[in-house]
Amino acid sequence: MQIPKLSFAEIEAQTFDSIIDVRSPAEFALDHIDRAINLPVLSNEERALVGTTYKQDNRFKARKIGAALIAKNTAQHLETELFSKNRNWRPLIYCWRGGQRSSAFATILSEIGWRPTLLNGGYKSYRKEVCEIMHKKPAKYNFVLISGHTGTAKTAIIQIIENLNVQTIDLEALANHRGSVFGANPTKQPSQKLFESFLFYKLKSLDYRKPIILESESNKIGQIAIPSMIWNSMKKSPRIEIQAPLQARADYLTKTYKNLIENQDALEQRIDFLINQHGHKKVQEWKHLSKAGKFSELATELMSNHYDPRYKNCRKHSQDLKLPSVNMNTINEQSIRSTAKRIAKMVNSIAQN
Repeated sequence: MQIPKLSFAEIEAQTFDSIIDVRSPAEFALDHIDRAINLPVLSNEERALVGTTYKQDNRFKARKIGAALIAKNTAQHLETELFSKNRNWRPLIYCWRGGQRSSAFATILSEIGWRPTLLNGGYKSYRKEVCEIMHKKPAKYNFVLISGHTGTAKTAIIQIIENLNVQTIDLEALANHRGSVFGANPTKQPSQKLFESFLFYKLKSLDYRKPIILESESNKIGQIAIPSMIWNSMKKSPRIEIQAPLQARADYLTKTYKNLIENQDALEQRIDFLINQHGHKKVQEWKHLSKAGKFSELATELMSNHYDPRYKNCRKHSQDLKLPSVNMNTINEQSIRSTAKRIAKMVNSIAQN
């Protein structure tokens, strides 16, 4: 029985019970198709062994070693993850280029009686589709940016707007980072490719003809770069600026970063990251404020000397169209919700015009 092969564009119109990535765990961690599960037919070490044998010894020997390992690992998957699947189960299977790993795995499943489908060209063909959107084709999306100084609760506002029937993208959530020196999360960021996959699928779920709200970021969120075509579009998109007094922002930040404040060593380590920009003397002053528990004063200092000047400089070179600003005299749950509603109303008005 010949196993059907479909291009990435074709599989999107299909419904599969499972999407199986048979590449090694390291390949899968770097990037994978949305909702895929990893059932590797070669471990990281086994893949390296087969590759080394292929290059340094001979192709035939490498194929024998690879086939034996694939059979062994496939048997293990059949005894565990796949054992409960019924006869009507329909999986999509892919490897790096749609070659031997996925074909061997699919052949065994087919012989059992299941109806697997292969992704033609494998992960490489999927990645090409992502790159077209992220790096090659001019973005066609109708972005509206939310900007404002550090501490103006932009992320919280966007999260509320999402529940007000307005399309949003939380770039910081996709990048697993709050977008500043102090914004790293306990879990590490995704790889650049995996972030682009997250963004790719998020964009595909939205209507490009309607406004899409996202936070006005720099071109990097932690170690993640915003893809070039998306970044170019963001730079030219209309922008709503949130304005709030410095003290209100400082008070909000001390609540937002409560977990970091409670970890003195981690906080001082983050402050040390600013030595190159502000020198040892200034950094020591900030660390003294931290040790004294003067966190609101520390936040005020950091915004006045570090974040606000950077924001001002960034806005100086901005090409975007500025829409009316929204003012917040205080920043609390009520004002955040009120601001979110005002922005949603403003964006809906833009969509109707």
